Parts: sequence; C-alpha cells; structure tokens
Amino acid sequence: MRSLIDGAGGVGEAGLAMEFGSAFSYACKQCGRCCRDKVITLSPCDVIRIARAMRITTGEAIARYTIRRGSILRFDSDGRCIAAEGARCGIHRGRPLACRLYPLGIERATDKIADARFVRLEPATGSAGVYGEAGTIADFLAAQEAGPCLESIDAYAALLPRFGARVAQIVDYERVEPREFWRVARREALSETGYDPNPLIDAIFDADGCGCVRATLEATFDAHIAALARMIEANRDAGCVAAAAVMLAVSLGRSPADMGVAPG
Repeated sequence: MRSLIDGAGGVGEAGLAMEFGSAFSYACKQCGRCCRDKVITLSPCDVIRIARAMRITTGEAIARYTIRRGSILRFDSDGRCIAAEGARCGIHRGRPLACRLYPLGIERATDKIADARFVRLEPATGSAGVYGEAGTIADFLAAQEAGPCLESIDAYAALLPRFGARVAQIVDYERVEPREFWRVARREALSETGYDPNPLIDAIFDADGCGCVRATLEATFDAHIAALARMIEANRDAGCVAAAAVMLAVSLGRSPADMGVAPG
C-alpha cells in the first residue's frame, strides 16, 4: 500500500488507520507551512484539473507546474510549492488530490474506494492547522471535493491490466528474465533525467496533446482513457509499454506488482 503524499511526514498518533466513518476534522489556518518541502505525486487527472483551473493546456501545466514528465508537483529552490502565492494556493480550484486529502494520507489494499484507509499525517513544522474530531473522514473528504478525484483515479487504474496484458503479448519471458525486465522498466519510468523518449508516458499526462479536450472534466477523462487504451494496443515496444505502466501505477498511488502489471 502506498500514500499519494510521498514526502509529507510520518503517520500521526500511533499510525492508526481510519475509515470513512472515523472521527476527524481539520481546520486550516492558511499558514502555508504544508506547501513546503513535500513530494506530491500527480495523477493524469490532477494534471487535467490544474490545466482547467488555470485555463491552460495540459502541456503548459506540465511545463509550468511539474517535474518528471508531469508526475510530480514542482517545488522551487527554497522548498515552496511553485503554485503558492504567499500563504495561498494559486491553483486551489484545481489542486491535486494529495493536497485535498492533507493532512490525511490514503492507503488502499484493493482497487475499491470503499476499501480505502486513511492515516493522519504529522503536522508540518510550524503548522497552525488544528486537528479535531468534530466530524468524520467522510465529511472532510466531501468538504474537499475529494470523492470525484478518487473515482477518476479508479477509472485510470482500469488501464493497468491492459498494460500488463500488452506486455505479456509482446515479451518472450522464455528469453527475457521477468524481474530484470521490470527492474529496468521501473528505473526508466522514474528517472529524473537521461530517460528515453516515451510517447505513452507523454500521453499519460498530456491529455490535450492526445486530442482529448472535451467540455467537461468527466468527458475529458473518458476520452483520455480511451485514447490511452488505443495507444497501448498499438505499441509494440515492450520497454516503452512497461515503463509507461510503472509510471501510471505510481502516479495513481498503486504498486505495479499489486495491480498485476509487474512481478513483485
């Protein structure tokens, strides 16, 4: 299981997992401390939401707000989120799921939203935010409009078995050692520099570049997923497909092994 916030600190209060009905509340005081020194993983839907909120293309959003080909939110040299405007978020309407969930981390053992568990993260150093039990996890998620974000991530996760099936079609595991093949794919997917061009990874984060602009977010997601499915089936480069599978899985907070895409 994996949190969508990679660098947000430890789990709070004995690391107890909470469910949707667990007592929880959080009062943000807009101190901006949580917008520093994090590693925020972005999903394809996060990039689309940022682009729509800022009225730019997904390609422009990737260039302006992300690193690692669109998969991580950019922070500047002093550790502050590139989208921060003082103590305010400049992309608040389109903020990523990890930011909506904060100060919670999410862990999932299956692909069902109902099976999600949440952990309370340690406060950022100097944070003025106030934890409490005035509501439930479900109340907090509703206030942050996190539900549609979780649902869209599940929709993209449905592509992972397609990736796995395509790799199985074009890789001869009698001649290629599976673990070494996927080790190389992981390294290639998660490299910050020196990686090979990969049109599938580019397409995962640049929905507009795939011609998937639609009138609504939901329609854009649907068109993008369909376009990616076609690209997966058409691609005959096993390394390219495998690296893209790893990148998509990681961006969704999934493990390729857990989703049946890669050996453990």
